[in-house]
Amino acid sequence: MGNTHASLDDILAEDMHHWYNKFMRESPSGLITLFELKSILGLQGMNEDANSYVDQVFFTFDMDGDGYIDFVEYIAAISLMLKGEINQKLKWYFKLFDQDGNGKIDKDELETIFTAIQDITRNRDILPEEVVALIFEKIDVEGEGELTLEEFIEGAKDHPDIMDMLKKLMDLTPVLVIIVEGRQKPINKILRGT
Repeated sequence: MGNTHASLDDILAEDMHHWYNKFMRESPSGLITLFELKSILGLQGMNEDANSYVDQVFFTFDMDGDGYIDFVEYIAAISLMLKGEINQKLKWYFKLFDQDGNGKIDKDELETIFTAIQDITRNRDILPEEVVALIFEKIDVEGEGELTLEEFIEGAKDHPDIMDMLKKLMDLTPVLVIIVEGRQKPINKILRGT
């Protein structure tokens, strides 16, 4: 890919044969386990919240719940992250945030996820507490302290500032670049803060 990073469109435009070969190189069994995903991305030795976030991402992508990500789930996940419609992405974000699976997200769940993301990316431009306070101030109009999927989607779509923050916080481009380029060093440097 030369010295420049490919655009997200370029990444997706690569033919399926290339994606399949890359997938099979990373996981010859045709299935990626949670441990293998962490190894591919160089994500060992994370704090508990960051580790929990990666686990949640894995289980969100493991669409059939069998404990593995197969090639179809792999491509679907990458396509969603790169090309998914806003409703699809918001549903994915919601599923990721809803750690206890009760169909609602609360402040603690959101703050835990945002903190974990920042632990992985080292991008601390926005304080998680501020994002959570803004989301609940603007979206949780009834003051219940939790949001349903519908409230989350409609609220995020109605507030461009919230959408922008979610896009910045949930930007998985660096992870995709590692997957596409097959490099582990950049994420290790990020994790070590060097």
